[in-house]
Amino acid sequence: MIPPQQSAEFVCQMEQVLDVYQRRYHDDFPVVCLDEAMKQLVKETIEPVAAKPGQPKRVDYKYERNGTANLFMLCEPIIGWRHVKVTAQRTAIDYAHLLKDLVDLHYPEALLVTVVQDNLNTHSPTSLYKAFAPQEARRILQRLEFCYTPKHGSWLNMAEIELSILARQCLDQRIEEFASLKAEVAAWVKARNQEQSWIDWRFTTEDARVKLKRLYPSVNR
Repeated sequence: MIPPQQSAEFVCQMEQVLDVYQRRYHDDFPVVCLDEAMKQLVKETIEPVAAKPGQPKRVDYKYERNGTANLFMLCEPIIGWRHVKVTAQRTAIDYAHLLKDLVDLHYPEALLVTVVQDNLNTHSPTSLYKAFAPQEARRILQRLEFCYTPKHGSWLNMAEIELSILARQCLDQRIEEFASLKAEVAAWVKARNQEQSWIDWRFTTEDARVKLKRLYPSVNR
């Protein structure tokens, strides 16, 4: 997931993200990481055998695909908060409504919310104009600042860490229906937020200039 050769574009975007992560915490200027993942819904073709004392639940290897769902992950790593919105699709409209929720529901008092995200085609301010009237789209945009991870740099997005934990702790099972998925994810989010588990991010720009020196273009003076 790291480019194999020198890349000024990569290191420029990487340093922008790392600088954002070094900002001092302020209620008025939260930094929120955003990422998304897909979950395959599956139906059992044979009724599972319930767990018994000394014997785990047993399921047949066969299953039936039952569609997919999208999971938008929002997390503010420095305070240990996260929110997952489960949607039937991952369109520009879904993304736009997520941003509206971000500023109006989750951070209504913040002056400016910085969003760290990747360069997925729907992850664009233009999505707001596809979902809302121009006045509303502009109102939402004025509350947001975007910081993009570079190509081959998804590991720089801390929301990816939360998605990995979600996958291990909640999604590593067969879930048949959309409603069941929402309930399972909501329970995980509630428990995880109660733990107030924050991400202790220690990789800095100074570290990158040493450990990833090979990625920095040579400068002829």
